[in-house]
Amino acid sequence: MFNPSREQVRLFFCAAWRKHREKLPLDGAEVTAADLIADHPEYHALLDKPEFAVEQEFTPEGGQMNPFLHLSLHLAIADQISIDQPPGIRAAYHALRKRLDVHNAEHALMECLGETLWRAQREGSAMDGERYLECVRRAAG
Repeated sequence: MFNPSREQVRLFFCAAWRKHREKLPLDGAEVTAADLIADHPEYHALLDKPEFAVEQEFTPEGGQMNPFLHLSLHLAIADQISIDQPPGIRAAYHALRKRLDVHNAEHALMECLGETLWRAQREGSAMDGERYLECVRRAAG
């Protein structure tokens, strides 16, 4: 199982963005990452400065959203939909898309994923895929 460090995740997004801007070939997840970053212009200046990005702290107390967490959740959602894992997530996503555009549908999934991960962490348990799907289905309702 791949378990990158905080620095590796941040450098991955910075590198994908740099390669995209320089029109260099992108590999694997870099393609999706660059597309996600393009949809988030508010992160471009940060990603243009990898040295700064690696060291930056983002705290809820400071009212800051962590852009790397945000992009990572988008990337996880894209992966889940592409492989339909947990089973049924693709259909639930398509049900959401009947009333929301792509970006807002992904954000709805991210809310459910974040809540499910938070609950699993709080309870010291594995992620409950069925609870996650139920949350997405309610959002699509």
